[in-house]
Amino acid sequence: MCCAPLAIGSPESGLMRKTIELEDQETTRTLLGVGDCNLRRVKEALGVDIFARNEMLHLEGTDDSVDRGVRAFLGMLRIIRKSQHLESRDVDRILDSVTGEDDTPDPSHMNHNQHHNQNRHGRHARSHGPQDPHYGTQGQNVTQEAHAPSGNQEERALAGRVRAMTTGQEKYLAAIKKHDIVFAIGPAGSGKTYLAVASAIEALSRNEVNRIVLVRPAVEAGERLGFLPGDLAEKVNPYLRPLYDALHDMLNPNQVARYIERGVIEIAPLAFMRGRTLNNAFVILDEAQNTTPKQMKMFLTRLGRDARAVVTGDVTQVDLPDGDLSGLAHAREVLRAVDGVEFVKLDRQDIVRHPLVQRIVDAYDESEGLN
Repeated sequence: MCCAPLAIGSPESGLMRKTIELEDQETTRTLLGVGDCNLRRVKEALGVDIFARNEMLHLEGTDDSVDRGVRAFLGMLRIIRKSQHLESRDVDRILDSVTGEDDTPDPSHMNHNQHHNQNRHGRHARSHGPQDPHYGTQGQNVTQEAHAPSGNQEERALAGRVRAMTTGQEKYLAAIKKHDIVFAIGPAGSGKTYLAVASAIEALSRNEVNRIVLVRPAVEAGERLGFLPGDLAEKVNPYLRPLYDALHDMLNPNQVARYIERGVIEIAPLAFMRGRTLNNAFVILDEAQNTTPKQMKMFLTRLGRDARAVVTGDVTQVDLPDGDLSGLAHAREVLRAVDGVEFVKLDRQDIVRHPLVQRIVDAYDESEGLN
């Protein structure tokens, strides 16, 4: 896809102009949206003037507003190139990303690959002649990757600071990057959910997926809670609270609320997954030991195109009625040899909570004859 923006400065007016060349009419129609709605949303959100002519987008405004507009449109083009369509929530997320970005991110917040890419793309910048005689001055050709939004500053910092702390966690993160379905089985405190959510946010910030879906079975952990007041969301919220906690550890509450409101992040009970197809999504099933084999099969068959799933659980903490087979334990036996499905086992050495947690796990394992 040809979409290298040309930067043309205008010292007299104090404005910056940039042009993005598009590949064809179909790409242009998808990018602009019905009735040019996406163009208007970018214009209103960023305060930049935008003109579309013959598969060309011309942006004019302050340096900052034009740069953000270019990043927004190039982020949308990356999604179109991958999925051939662009949804309203994609535009919302990208606009939220570029308006929240810091133009000069702290290099300490960048991981090695981001720093390498920045240097690499900087070397590729070169002088380029004018493409529109109306502008009449030389600009600079900028690669698409250099300006595509990679998430806001908080998401970039997250990608740099969330790292494996144990060998088992290193294998877990490597498996998530390599396989479309990963099962992580291990004790409490070994980072199963936390690292899965961190990987999902990283994939979202890089536009590898369009949304995150967090799922949990609504199973009472030994208590009889009885009738819960409130609407449906309030009734199931106690079961889903740990997923909210994981998100709030990584993103600020306002951003979590915006993503949930726009459908970029969805948190739902497992029963709500029946009949759905999840495309372009990073899906996490937490506390999977409390699924039945039928529920596990139902969940795994929800995955659509460009989707990936991480399933986490602890087979020693099953809260199903006595005699019911855990869907996680069942899947471990049934899917062990399926190509593309990876099982990662975490153990007591991977526990990274309070030091007492590891000793508590050891004590319970010993009393139950597991050591």
